[in-house]
Amino acid sequence: MPRIVDSAEVSPQAQVGSGSSIWHLAQVREDAVIGENCIVGRGAYIGTGVKMGDNCKVQNYALVYEPAVLEDGVFIGPAVVLTNDHYPRAINADGTLKSAHDWQPVGVTIRKGAAIGARATCVAPVTIGAWATVAAGAVVVKNVPDFALVAGVPARQIGWVGHSGVKLEKVAGTENRYACPVSGRIYEEISETELREVEN
Repeated sequence: MPRIVDSAEVSPQAQVGSGSSIWHLAQVREDAVIGENCIVGRGAYIGTGVKMGDNCKVQNYALVYEPAVLEDGVFIGPAVVLTNDHYPRAINADGTLKSAHDWQPVGVTIRKGAAIGARATCVAPVTIGAWATVAAGAVVVKNVPDFALVAGVPARQIGWVGHSGVKLEKVAGTENRYACPVSGRIYEEISETELREVEN
């Protein structure tokens, strides 16, 4: 069974998987799907229809707006924002208050194992590749390749990371091979936007 503390607000129409924890003051909206063994931190917001895989962590006060999709093992740092509006306005051009029917939400997709650092903002629609890392405070406005390390405003690629999340180091005597200093896994750079693990 999931653990949902009393001060959390979880819609009866939401699905929360076994072993997951929803902490104080978090809000999980209608039709959201949260997988198994996930953590939704204090004050976090999970929007209507958001999809989260298994083993995800959404840290305190993160805002995950619909229709975001988080695959398995995604990390969302404290106060991260995943946006959902191309042209945000409170009112229409005629001055009337915008309703849900006056705009079409667009989502952020985050692939397996990727991590978004504290207070980063991902401006929809973007896709964060598998095992990629977005540095704290970055503003992502374009797609991020698998294994890429991006930082800054706007976010730009500054290196590669492996499955362990640590920046990869160039293998001496090679032009396009990198090693993880933690796991020892070897990766090969195929192009500026593509990296793959070398099979041992």
